Amino acid sequence: MRRILPVWIAVFCFASAFAQNSADKPDFDVRAHYTKYEYRIPMRDGIHLFTSIYVPKDSSRSYPFLINRTPYSIGPYGVDNYRKQLGPSPDFDRAGYIFVDQDVRGRWMSEGQFVEMRPHIDHKTSNKDVDDSTDLYDTIDWLLKNIPNNNGNAGIWGISYPGFYTSASIIDSHPALKAASPEAPMTNLFMGDDAYHGGAFMLAANFGFYAFFKPQEHPELPPKAFVPFDFGTENGYNFYLHAGPISNLSKLLQGNSWLYDDQMRHDTYDDYWKARNLAPHLKNIHCAVLTVGGWFDAEDLQGPFTTFHSIDKNNPDIFNALVVGPWVHGGWYRYDGEHLGRADFASNTGDFYRKNILFPFFEHYLKGATDTNLPKAYVFETGTNVWRRYSAWPPENASAKTLYLHPNGVLSFDAPNDSSGFDEYVSDPAHPVPFVNYTALDVPQEYMVSDQRFAATRTDVLTYETPVLDEDVTIVGPVSPKLFVSTSGTDSDWDVKLIDVYPNDYPDSKLDKRENRRERTDVGMPAFEMGGYEQLIRGEPFRGKFRHSFEKPEAFTPGKVEEVNFNMQDVNHTFQRGHRIMVQIQSSWFPLTDRNPQTFLNIPDAKPSDFVKATERVYHSKTKPSGIAVKVMPAYAGEK
Repeated sequence: MRRILPVWIAVFCFASAFAQNSADKPDFDVRAHYTKYEYRIPMRDGIHLFTSIYVPKDSSRSYPFLINRTPYSIGPYGVDNYRKQLGPSPDFDRAGYIFVDQDVRGRWMSEGQFVEMRPHIDHKTSNKDVDDSTDLYDTIDWLLKNIPNNNGNAGIWGISYPGFYTSASIIDSHPALKAASPEAPMTNLFMGDDAYHGGAFMLAANFGFYAFFKPQEHPELPPKAFVPFDFGTENGYNFYLHAGPISNLSKLLQGNSWLYDDQMRHDTYDDYWKARNLAPHLKNIHCAVLTVGGWFDAEDLQGPFTTFHSIDKNNPDIFNALVVGPWVHGGWYRYDGEHLGRADFASNTGDFYRKNILFPFFEHYLKGATDTNLPKAYVFETGTNVWRRYSAWPPENASAKTLYLHPNGVLSFDAPNDSSGFDEYVSDPAHPVPFVNYTALDVPQEYMVSDQRFAATRTDVLTYETPVLDEDVTIVGPVSPKLFVSTSGTDSDWDVKLIDVYPNDYPDSKLDKRENRRERTDVGMPAFEMGGYEQLIRGEPFRGKFRHSFEKPEAFTPGKVEEVNFNMQDVNHTFQRGHRIMVQIQSSWFPLTDRNPQTFLNIPDAKPSDFVKATERVYHSKTKPSGIAVKVMPAYAGEK
């Protein structure tokens, strides 16, 4: 049996451990230019946080601090053990910063108790009221007083969980904090980040992650090698299906399941999640903020948008900008970003971002370099493969339109005129719709652009598409299904996918033409012709019992027609002339999400007998006009 470390686990581990950028291999000797120190920095409540500091050996000038706070270990430990790269890109190492890396409370060599997404305390009454904002404040205060040759300025950055620590740490900013870049920040785990999407549990990602991210004794060094969970198979679909109800998986974690259990058991938007929603606390921020995300981030796509909008609302007087590129989770740090699977982006988007956006941002705010005049939103437009600069996100000149469902699988911007009509399918939890058409144990990064032709052939998937487009259609911002549905059960999921259908004569992918196909076979992607490729642009589940409230789920009355309205994450995609726009609707997406028993109950407590077939109907008539609300740009808008 093969032991596998899922790709997305590596993302979490190495985003903060500074794995070498494939696109930016430095010829820079860190040891020759920096001296490493290690300190236990005291916090106001007496806890000490373990911190590594790399100081430039050139003392002829002063330098700003650039801080990264992480739960994933700041190793290698020991003043004689150096990382190969210190900053977000080699440009930072060459330019000269005082790099500060810190184990957060309760992780690895730092003291204290670890709390998952530690809630922020708005009103502190004593030194015992601590959170990540106080920990950064105390850290910066200590650095200014104890590390010589600093210029009095500090910045902070981080990806994924360190992205959350970046956002959480800049609240009630220290006066010396001048710039921050939360990248793929977790913001609200229940509302579209790692744990739940549309009320559906993100099964494969969460179980795999918490099989790796375990409790520990403190302080302690991380193991020399992480031992991955032994699934006993390479087929995730079969593994999770045979496991049965999701509560059964706790038994496989051998006593280390409390973090997984917290995520699984809190399956409504209760006080556990509300306390961990960082968005309403993002106030009193006095530094410039550059929030970064990827259009194909399977973990934290929603977080950057929620963070950006919350900071904008609560801190109107600071520089606050959004950057989104065609990247997977943290891909802007590690990859060239020229393609994902067979979706081609035609340029080294990662290098463009690192050199032209992130590095100049910190150089300006921490060193006083020339202002880069970054726009409010710097976003990559997929489909046309160009960067766009906007003064607001979503762009203010986008028009609201709806893609309506019609009989015979037709999709149109015209509303239906039929007096009645619906399509139906039978959803069977024993045979859920897979989310990729190849064997995968984890969540392959390319699933977010994966070919959907396999799903269109299933009888439990509804498919609607436009005629061939005679002009480009650019959709920006959130995609919002507004469905009229009924079910023969008492609960159901409604999974909606927005798809770009390529022309039948589209040339084959350069990836399939390469003699060395390792990049394809590593994730099991089958070869196919690009003609007719049904590229997923955005897909999102929605658990129907939450149609009125995420706090108080409600059962469906079998056969009763009800509205199900929800928001999918943002897009910036052009469906080009000659392509088609497609929408697919189904009621399972496995094992990306857990199975809905289609019986109204507390799903973590479901028994095998609770999982039943249900007949699902989607209505499309003049009085029940199901559709997908979108924002469409004029024929040309946005500065390239």
